[in-house]
Amino acid sequence: MRKSKLELLNLKVQTRRKELEHKERIDKIWLIKIVLISFIVALTFAIISETIIPNVNTICGVIILITFIILGVLFDMVGVAVTASDIVPFNSMASRKVKGAKVAVKLKQNADKVSSFCNDVIGDICGVISGSVGVIIADSISKATNIENLYVSLLVTSIIASITIGLKAISKSYAINKSDIILYKFSKFVYIFYKSKK
Repeated sequence: MRKSKLELLNLKVQTRRKELEHKERIDKIWLIKIVLISFIVALTFAIISETIIPNVNTICGVIILITFIILGVLFDMVGVAVTASDIVPFNSMASRKVKGAKVAVKLKQNADKVSSFCNDVIGDICGVISGSVGVIIADSISKATNIENLYVSLLVTSIIASITIGLKAISKSYAINKSDIILYKFSKFVYIFYKSKK
């Protein structure tokens, strides 16, 4: 018992030492940017969900729903992969001027920001849109089957939540195991747009 307490104390001292060595200040400019980006993206999707989505039929609603679930899962996977990946192979690739390697290094150096954008901004907004579309699908099913809307809404919401959580659980495990490959492929995709801006 005493030995485990000493080990815990030693662990706390080492953790505190690491915190002091790698003390980072909150990037206030990034914080303002992410809040503004979140607001603009959320507002855009809210306008879409309030104007376009209520007028679509059930089949289109299901297609939109699947699209946003997949989009949320993919961005969640990228966010985890960037955090879990190793920068060393990308530094080596960047020195050999491999396409997308410099982008990968930049993404990895800003892993906390990339993860926040992918997992929190895009992931949460996709979740909100999925919920909105789910309500519309439930309403359509309720009208078509004459089943009370409350029961259909509960069932549809539960199905959406379970599918999303299940896919994200699978994607997180995959992202941790294949983090370097996912980051490389995502960096190559981002590089296309990065190159076109030059």
